[in-house]
Amino acid sequence: MYYAGNSAAQGDESTVLVRTASPEEIDAMLACDAYAQSHPERGDAVRDAVAKRQCLLAIRAGQVAGYVLLRHDFFDYGFVSLVVVAPGQQRRGVGRRLLAAAESACQTAKLFTSTNESNLTAQRLFASAGFVRSGQIDHLDEGDPELVYVKFLR
Repeated sequence: MYYAGNSAAQGDESTVLVRTASPEEIDAMLACDAYAQSHPERGDAVRDAVAKRQCLLAIRAGQVAGYVLLRHDFFDYGFVSLVVVAPGQQRRGVGRRLLAAAESACQTAKLFTSTNESNLTAQRLFASAGFVRSGQIDHLDEGDPELVYVKFLR
């Protein structure tokens, strides 16, 4: 499944292609994820998501630009559990493209996601993609509540 980012030619520097990730791309995905370098459980989560075809991969100019994990087990709704954008691709629309692709692939009428209250970058990304605050979960990370967001799709 492919989700083209714009009308530019494939491989053009401005084009972001998003598609389902494959197992041979996991190492490149984790290489662009600073958190994964020191947290091996991130790699386990990514490998599991790729195996279940729950991972969408963004490619720009032939390189991994980022990825998103999409599940459908959050109270029977879609849930973006992780959005990662490669450092050199941040603030270039990759995060919004990944969220748009997750919306297209979502099989439910609502799509949820969450982030820590301290993660202002993710909060801005979600707001720019049309997500609205839905609630808060305390005590996951002490002193840093988890903010839940939703986007109504249908």
